[in-house]
Amino acid sequence: MEQVNIKKKVLIVDDEPNVRRLSHKILSKKFEVFEAEDGKEAIDTANAQKPDVILMDIMMPKMDGLTACYAIKKDPATKSIPVIMVTAIGFELNIRLSQQMGATAYVTKPFAPKDLLDKIAQSLQPTDVI
Repeated sequence: MEQVNIKKKVLIVDDEPNVRRLSHKILSKKFEVFEAEDGKEAIDTANAQKPDVILMDIMMPKMDGLTACYAIKKDPATKSIPVIMVTAIGFELNIRLSQQMGATAYVTKPFAPKDLLDKIAQSLQPTDVI
């Protein structure tokens, strides 16, 4: 009998290789992890892999995270994927912009591994309110 992989998929989007490597190390025990270096690659990978959640940096070359988040949320094929913005800048304006672009949550770098895992778990919860 073929073994079924039931790990949820996480897409890490960050232009800093060290951040991607650290995030990958934290998440790979519980999740199938994919990586992208910029917003354009994030959109392509989201369409190809259909991750269960996306961790998205805001400031990146080629296409920033807010623009990529908006594009992912606008596309019917990827709009239901939760996007967690992960950035070094915790300004209230960035938080509000992230929400306007469709982000589910916001994590400020540096982050504690438990905080990141908690945000992912919250984002993967059903949003039905009874």
